[in-house]
Amino acid sequence: MIVVADTSPLHYLVLIEQSHLLPALYGRVLIPPAVLAELSDPGTPELVSRWAKHRPEWLEVRAPERVPLDLPEALGPGEREAIALSEELGADALLIDEWDGRQEAMRRQLTVVGTLRVLGGAAEKGLVDLPRAVTRLRATNFRVSTDLIEQLLDQARKRKL
Repeated sequence: MIVVADTSPLHYLVLIEQSHLLPALYGRVLIPPAVLAELSDPGTPELVSRWAKHRPEWLEVRAPERVPLDLPEALGPGEREAIALSEELGADALLIDEWDGRQEAMRRQLTVVGTLRVLGGAAEKGLVDLPRAVTRLRATNFRVSTDLIEQLLDQARKRKL
């Protein structure tokens, strides 16, 4: 399975100490250099920048051969390179949260997976305490509608019945 990640899902999974879910779900995860740079930015929380500096073996940095000129300029460098790398490799999934990046990736027929879907998939496999992970996620500056979180938690509760 080929999975490429943008900055946001890695950032938040590291903050809530759930990054270990990625290799459990996907094996190896690829990121472009711009994503590594964003994770290492001086304004990034210490936990995230330290993780990026001492990244795990399952995380591979790989640059896209080229970034298509038709990618919207409004996208950040990490989003642009992650979409380009996903397209280039025919990735099975692109881990991305930002709305504009998700929309562009879907327009390009890429399969998108966000942080919540990672947590939901991990919960289905019994790899995470979903309510605890969601509580920790809500304590960060992660932005998502309350309705979406409640749907995720309701689905998890129904699976346990």
